Amino acid sequence: MGACVSTSSRSTRSSRSNGETVAHSFLGIGFCGQKRTKKTFSDHVYTLQNLHSIPNRIFTNGKSRASCIFTQQGRKGINQDAMVVWEDFMSEDAIFCGVFDGHGPHGHLVARKVRDALPVKLLSFLHSYQSRLNGSSKTCFKGNLKRSDGGDSEKDASAEEKLNVTWREAFLKSYKAMDKELRSHPNLDCFCSGSTAVTLVKQGSNLFMGYIGDSRAILGSKDSSDSMVAIQLTVDLKPDLPREAERIKRCKGRVFALQDEPEVSRVWLPFDDAPGLAMARAFGDFCLKDYGVISIPEFSHRILTERDQFIVLASDGVWDVLSNEEVVEIVSSSPSRASAARIVVDSAAREWKLKYPTSKMDDCAVVCLFLDGKMDSESDYEEQGFSSATLQSNHSGNAVESDDGQKSEPSLQRNFTVRSSDESDTYGRLPVEIEGNEETMAAEDQNWSGLEGVTRVNSLVQLPRFSEERH
Repeated sequence: MGACVSTSSRSTRSSRSNGETVAHSFLGIGFCGQKRTKKTFSDHVYTLQNLHSIPNRIFTNGKSRASCIFTQQGRKGINQDAMVVWEDFMSEDAIFCGVFDGHGPHGHLVARKVRDALPVKLLSFLHSYQSRLNGSSKTCFKGNLKRSDGGDSEKDASAEEKLNVTWREAFLKSYKAMDKELRSHPNLDCFCSGSTAVTLVKQGSNLFMGYIGDSRAILGSKDSSDSMVAIQLTVDLKPDLPREAERIKRCKGRVFALQDEPEVSRVWLPFDDAPGLAMARAFGDFCLKDYGVISIPEFSHRILTERDQFIVLASDGVWDVLSNEEVVEIVSSSPSRASAARIVVDSAAREWKLKYPTSKMDDCAVVCLFLDGKMDSESDYEEQGFSSATLQSNHSGNAVESDDGQKSEPSLQRNFTVRSSDESDTYGRLPVEIEGNEETMAAEDQNWSGLEGVTRVNSLVQLPRFSEERH
């Protein structure tokens, strides 16, 4: 029962009985020379309205064939975290994972919108690129590159370079299109609301990643002595990273921390102490897009090995209180794989109470992807307490989600990653969209950011408000 989501794709689908997964063939990277059968429009086109019912795509607490996901609302208002796992993303061996952490008055709506729309845009760009490639040169990127022990190193390097260019372009274009859609959305106010994104596609032994903001991905792998080690896959893109700060200041934005939270650098408008965004890149937040905040993702490609065991994606509510090593230890020692994400969230909740007893716990969202594609038996899954009631009670509002906010009132209580207010639209919308440079994070930035450390804690200080008049 797999499905292709693209308005321009052609697919062939085969069916299996007894509720088994139905593989779909998608004219995308990893496919070539396959016979295409003509299908009707409804056979291969799924709009956003159909996403919630697509098989092999989960976005509430639970598990899939190779992953488990879990989110828990903090004590700051509505849960603004969102997550998704989409198996059979573009082929049977491809899987998409993403975690999105919203902020601002409408952050929960922004995160859900990005969760639903961004994978579709990425899929569309990949298909469009492959279609152009097949039409011009009849060449196919297999997308399952492996390290070669032979003498074809130049050929392998060339193939890997082409693969990187393809995927990097797809991630950059899809993120740009996503931010553009948010800017023009008729019913979703993203002026002082936004979302982080950490997204990956695993296809065969290849791992492609794109990310903005301070949600993080790590890899649990075995070293030469078969001990589990944590490898950080992303960089927390915060305003105090040297290159990020330089760009923001070049665009007339200001970067500084408040006296009562000196460890949290924030982005401020040049003419007022607002909104105080605690990240350098994000979807939305259009009040700051003229002043250095961008939605251009960092991109990376990694070839996985047999030593690599699992990947964990999580919002900063987890990383604020748990280190990379602690999370790897928790996942690797979980009694069942299906419970791993939930146990990470439970551990983070306990640490919030211990380390910051006077602070309100942040929302937490975790995706655990097991690279061997194996999960527990259904009985193990049920023993861990994932009943239907648990799934519904622990995920905030999925049953009544609305991208335009018509069915879900925005919460003004949880407003700590971005310092904003209910008067956040006083200035009106800024017309210019910052494109920024598609630059790769320099090595010194990565070293400087303290990859193995614990990140900041969201402040609970009263939020400053926008001025009544524009300066």
